[in-house]
Amino acid sequence: MNTKNEQEGLGAALGKTEMFFEKNSKKVIYLLLALFVIAAAIFGYRQLIAQPRDGKAAEMMAQAQYRFESEAPDYTLALEGDANGPGFLDVIEQYGSTPAGNLAKHYAGICYLQLGDLDNAATYLAKYKPAKGIPAQIINAQNLGLQGDVAVEKGDYATAIKFFEKAVKASENNLTAPTYLRKAALAAKAMGNTDQAIELVERIYTEFPASAEARNAEKLIGSFQQEK
Repeated sequence: MNTKNEQEGLGAALGKTEMFFEKNSKKVIYLLLALFVIAAAIFGYRQLIAQPRDGKAAEMMAQAQYRFESEAPDYTLALEGDANGPGFLDVIEQYGSTPAGNLAKHYAGICYLQLGDLDNAATYLAKYKPAKGIPAQIINAQNLGLQGDVAVEKGDYATAIKFFEKAVKASENNLTAPTYLRKAALAAKAMGNTDQAIELVERIYTEFPASAEARNAEKLIGSFQQEK
């Protein structure tokens, strides 16, 4: 195609584009306006509703956490609150959809576990949704590990092992992961599966050789073999 034909072809294409916008200009404007409204609504929700709600939830959480983390923790008070301050259940009821409300579910599960209410402990721990970010990984792993602890208390060792292994994957570090592997191994031993228990302990010193648990791993395997 020569230059003249190319220019004519380009002109025809531009003409079609102009005709399209002339015929559909209102639709295009309405579409752009709709997208703008949606973007503004999302921004407004975050700025005017979501962030203030999470701030209020965090304030309520602080009071419940103070009672939870005191030297002589009152788990019932931290859970239910009183006239002097709200509890984790209050935070969940009013702001359960916020990040602070989500964390309150985790704390509520711990409180119920400490109080011996295994059913409610399992329920509230399961309501917690894993948070994003490296610092949150520890909480995510702890939540799964606690669900494993509840399963152990209920005698459901197979389920406990699954939770402990998920906890390892949630935060693969030398501090917490080896602990969950050890718990998984003890659960396997409790259900009579010594070979699986030994395999889980072996993972401690192969995957986390620098951990404190690794120093006791061989001794633990020895005790398993003696009881085999």
